[in-house]
Amino acid sequence: MKKFPLVVLTLAITAAPAFATVTVTTPTNGETTGTSVQFAATGSTTCSKGVSSMGIYVNNALKYQVSGAKLATSLTLGTGWNNTVVQEWDYCGGSSSTARSIDVTQSAGVSLSAPANGATVSNPVSFVASATTSCAKGVASIGVYIDNGLAFKTSGSQLNKQLTLGGGGHQAVVEEWDNCGGAATKSAQITVAAGKTLSALQASGGWNQWGELPPNYNICTSDPCGGVNWSMYQHDSSFSLSGNATQFNIGGSTPYSDVLWSNPVIGQGSTQGLSDTSHTLLTSLHHFTYDAYFYVSNLSATQSLEFDVNMYFNSVGMEWGTQCDHLGSGQWDIWNNVDAKWVPSGSPCKLEANAWNHVTLQVERESNNDLLYQSITLNGVTYTLNKTVAPFQVPSGWWGATVNYQMDGNFKQVAYTTYLDKFTLTYY
Repeated sequence: MKKFPLVVLTLAITAAPAFATVTVTTPTNGETTGTSVQFAATGSTTCSKGVSSMGIYVNNALKYQVSGAKLATSLTLGTGWNNTVVQEWDYCGGSSSTARSIDVTQSAGVSLSAPANGATVSNPVSFVASATTSCAKGVASIGVYIDNGLAFKTSGSQLNKQLTLGGGGHQAVVEEWDNCGGAATKSAQITVAAGKTLSALQASGGWNQWGELPPNYNICTSDPCGGVNWSMYQHDSSFSLSGNATQFNIGGSTPYSDVLWSNPVIGQGSTQGLSDTSHTLLTSLHHFTYDAYFYVSNLSATQSLEFDVNMYFNSVGMEWGTQCDHLGSGQWDIWNNVDAKWVPSGSPCKLEANAWNHVTLQVERESNNDLLYQSITLNGVTYTLNKTVAPFQVPSGWWGATVNYQMDGNFKQVAYTTYLDKFTLTYY
């Protein structure tokens, strides 16, 4: 019998490849977007072991990869058309991809008005910025990061916020996000000076008070002072934020009369124990922050309110006069020391009725004794001035610094009341 060789038949059983898909929710194909492109996608597979990883190719180069079946990230792409591919790989050797062609044409920018890069500032620190974008849907939001942590974020393209920061150096980054997925940043390295703060000045002793009559507004010391009268009552706990407010009143019969209250905080006659008899403290100071809460009883009678920091030494006078010309121009005025007149700042002053208003003034003495008006913040909105005026010559040898508060009467000299509370002066 013929013998045949033993033939062993081996059946190779090859498993069918796993079926996989990639679902990309953003961006959409053909989308016009910003330079910061958001990607969101999920992968699925019939492989029993599941999806191992997902990645993003941009113009044939792998730019991002992550483990698992979900992907959510943003990539910064160059302008023009970009061919992107989102791919998934599973544990059975399978893979799948979905392509998205996107047009990156959006340009965005952040303009940071305050603080300036390299600036030394005091608390509270005012951040003022605006954002622009060519995204047709506009800017979605803008925020500020302090030392890599998001400190504040708001909707829209405008940022105007005061933040209290720790002393020392900080990296501040303002970022805007638009509705096309774009983003832009502007950074500033700042130093927050700890400074020294005089607190509750409204409750301090030693307030001087004078009337001022038009048209020359020379001070007079007696009440009623020929047509204007006034009073102040300290330590008011019934109408107060801190439980220790001070009430100020103005009245009389002479239209447009004023009342000035002044407290000598540093130097001669100091009410704060800072007599500076060695004449070394005042000459070392360059920065002041005047911060106070005030309440107005009758806005229709309030012609204007004035908030000042004054400094005098070596026969040089520096008066940072700041006036809310409420019933006049409706804006903030600053004092021209040389010409002794008010100059409109161009920044609006809108007081709130039946509410505590909050004002913060930041001013600086330059190395040549010029006066720099840095900013005014009213009720959380900061107006950056950066206006400089010259000092004036003081005939007397008075050596000191004062804080002032003034109320001005209207055309009928209608009596009205204001309150001050939580009044501080920070200096360094």
